[in-house]
Amino acid sequence: MTFTFTALLRLDVLFLAGALPKPVLTVQPDSVVYMKTTVTFLCEGTTGAKVYRLYRDGYQYLRHTENPQNPKNKAEFSISKITHHQAGQYHCQYQTRDGWSEYSDALELVVTGAYSKSSLSARPIPMVTEGENVTLQCASWQQYDRFILMKEGPQRLFWTLDSQYNFYTRQFQALFSVGPVTSNQRWTFRCYSFNKYRPQLWSEPSEPLELLVSGTLHKPTMKAEPGSVVTSGSHMTIWCQGNLDAEICVLHKEGSQKPWGTQTPENPGNKAKFSIPSVTQQHGGQYRCYCYSSAGWSEPSDTLELVLTGEGTKPSLLTHQGQILDPGKTLTLQCCSDINYDRFVLYKLGGADFTQYGGQWTQAGLSMASFILGPVRSSITGQYRCYGAHNLSSEWSASSDPLDILITGQLPFSPSLSVKPNSTVHSGDNVTLLCQSTDQVDTFILSKEGAAHQPQPLKSKFQVQEFQAEFSMSAVTSDISGTYRCYGSQDSSPYLLSHASAPVELTVLGEVTMTPQSDIKSKPPMSTDHTVENLIRMGFAAMILTVLGILVFEAWGSQRRAQRAAEK
Repeated sequence: MTFTFTALLRLDVLFLAGALPKPVLTVQPDSVVYMKTTVTFLCEGTTGAKVYRLYRDGYQYLRHTENPQNPKNKAEFSISKITHHQAGQYHCQYQTRDGWSEYSDALELVVTGAYSKSSLSARPIPMVTEGENVTLQCASWQQYDRFILMKEGPQRLFWTLDSQYNFYTRQFQALFSVGPVTSNQRWTFRCYSFNKYRPQLWSEPSEPLELLVSGTLHKPTMKAEPGSVVTSGSHMTIWCQGNLDAEICVLHKEGSQKPWGTQTPENPGNKAKFSIPSVTQQHGGQYRCYCYSSAGWSEPSDTLELVLTGEGTKPSLLTHQGQILDPGKTLTLQCCSDINYDRFVLYKLGGADFTQYGGQWTQAGLSMASFILGPVRSSITGQYRCYGAHNLSSEWSASSDPLDILITGQLPFSPSLSVKPNSTVHSGDNVTLLCQSTDQVDTFILSKEGAAHQPQPLKSKFQVQEFQAEFSMSAVTSDISGTYRCYGSQDSSPYLLSHASAPVELTVLGEVTMTPQSDIKSKPPMSTDHTVENLIRMGFAAMILTVLGILVFEAWGSQRRAQRAAEK
């Protein structure tokens, strides 16, 4: 078996087509291959063929001679690490003792990677409703004669358009109209560019563009862990859960021309995992996911907004009704800041949604928003934070301090509250408030009526057949005076409290010092302030000096008068 290269034999002048059936020419792995790929041509003729020839662009390119003792009906021609020189139009032919066969049908071998890749985008976005047409734009900064759009899949489709110059974008482009699209298949495209003088030599392929067709299958669900509100640099995971027969799930960010990611669902739960090792500003925005199965595309999931926090001064989150509330009361939370934020956002820890209201500028020079949460019920309880934000941004300020909202009467018992050593103490004394219950309590919460600070939680201890917690206060002052109550909660529902204990009134009296007589004797005499006495003495001295001065002056005057009288 031998191969012979012959460069100057022309297909159209060397042989006349014979009566033998024409061969079939195929190529592996594909007729469109990337540069440096190894390709194999297979020319299938008839039994008894002695010689096979492969032609490129009308010239004999390769020759294959069969073993006369074992002739076959096909021949292989392999080309390793193909280059742009091998791109072209191929035919093959075989010879038997009866002569030469007809030529095979033409097979074009396209080599890609000769030029830089173009960009492919959907106008306006790659999300399409079933039955609609969509326009795909292939564009390049370099000048090419034509663009080719290819639909990937078992049956590839090609569209070819001439290049046009766009004076607005200063790019060469072609606009391909595709559709109507259906949801029972995937619509994945790439585009290439080429010049007329070498039509089998294409550029590198563009990045793939997959149209997300809003189908009729049940929409998947999305979840972000640890949550959709994160600080810059945090690690987060977005889960997309589709139907049990979902083959792939695609995550799309609003405003993007291509999917953010494509993943195969994992068991259990048939959830696709999209990981972000370190969240940055570019990750902020709104996301949806789609899942595809043999039955077609699903509907899009509900929108999940990923928000970055920490870009600005934190606001304050307040409630004038206290943090421990009885059922049925209307709860209003206020978020305020001295920064003029356009909007404020209220977020409940573990919640999938957040509430936004526009900021209002008050006469006190504060920007604020009020969030009315309605009648207090168990679903409202939890830990809240608020953020400030400016319009058209997925970045929020630093978080306010957390605010816990608790509801009473959800556990069917009331703990007892007592005070040691007494409910009336003096300033500087140590006081312990003891909360106890025979019912199971994981955490006791101490609350002071009218206090601005948050209620104090303390883990319980089981002692003497009771759950209890001791709230100790050392060196108390009059600020500690007030009415106290305690509540119990369980770890399974930490914001659902028991009924309140009976109130305990704690009174802190001012300091009273009783000094023993022996101590008085042993102490040195108390120092006296002589400032006033010294001032009085100095006043008398000044007055005496003044009187003496007057007397001296009068004596001197009398002496002068006596001298003048004697001279006369």
